[in-house]
This record gives sequence, C-alpha cells and structure tokens, in this order.
Amino acid sequence: MATITAHYRRFFASSIACLGTVLISTSAIAQTPNKSEADPALLNVLNQPLQSCSQAPQTGYLRNGYCAVTAQDAGVHGVCALMDAQFLAYTKSQGNDLSTPNPKLRFPGLKPGDHWCVCAGRWQQALDAGVAPKVVLAATSKDVLDSLFLDDLAKHAVDPPAHLPPPQLP
Repeated sequence: MATITAHYRRFFASSIACLGTVLISTSAIAQTPNKSEADPALLNVLNQPLQSCSQAPQTGYLRNGYCAVTAQDAGVHGVCALMDAQFLAYTKSQGNDLSTPNPKLRFPGLKPGDHWCVCAGRWQQALDAGVAPKVVLAATSKDVLDSLFLDDLAKHAVDPPAHLPPPQLP
C-alpha cells in the first residue's frame, strides 16, 4: 500500500508540474541550444542509451529530438508517444492543445502519427482515462519510472522488448 501511495504522490506532483511547465517551458526552449544527440549517459526505460523520439517535428523539452528529462523540466517530458486522434482530443479537453500550431513558440501542431515527448503525468492521466497513446520505449527516458510503471508503458509499446529489465528498488 505504501508503494502505491508513493506512486500516486509522484504522479500528482508530476501532473501539476506538467501543467505549470506549459507556461514556463518557452523561455527555457529559447535559451537552450539545440543538440543533435542526447548525452550518451542518458538511459531509456530499458536501461539502454536513449534514442531520438522525433526530429520532425523536433520534440523534447530542449527541442533537440530527445525525451531527456532535465532539472528544469518540472513536467517530466520523458515519454516518447505516438500521437493518435484519441489522445490529441483528450489532451486538448484537459487544456493542453497539441494539435494547433503556434509559430511564436516554434510549435508546429501535431497530427496522428507524429512522435512527441509528453509529460509523464499526462500520459498516466490518459492511461487512467483509457486513451493512452502508444510509446516508443527506446526513446522514453528512464526518469519517467519515478512516476510511471514500466509494465504500463510496455503494454502500450510500439517496440516491446522480449524481456523487461527487472525493476530497480530505491
């Protein structure tokens, strides 16, 4: 029970941070140089080097194509998700319109089939609502495992592994 309670505390904190990040992330993006490669020390949820999620549209909190989670990323934009109409409609209904372009923020607007780094909290909300998008495990940051279960991500994976790594205890 304590593990479940801790999980939901992290989830709610992540969800609130995700909503606040929408407001502050534009200044971070403007100040952060684009990098074409992720730090080789960054790992995905499979304990392997983090792969690129999307270069077109260029995604990630740092807009470098990677779902790397940084100290500035309070929303934990670490889940590489494959957009579908259901998820785009859901997140719009929750106040985060990902389908409308916003050139001022260098945001092209997303359509089904695009890959995008989404907040761990938003992905969990969508999972609970039955509309979680598919994920690319190889491009999903290991940092999301602080608030999401690997089994849940694996059930929605476009790239499911033959075996999941064992859970790591704190």
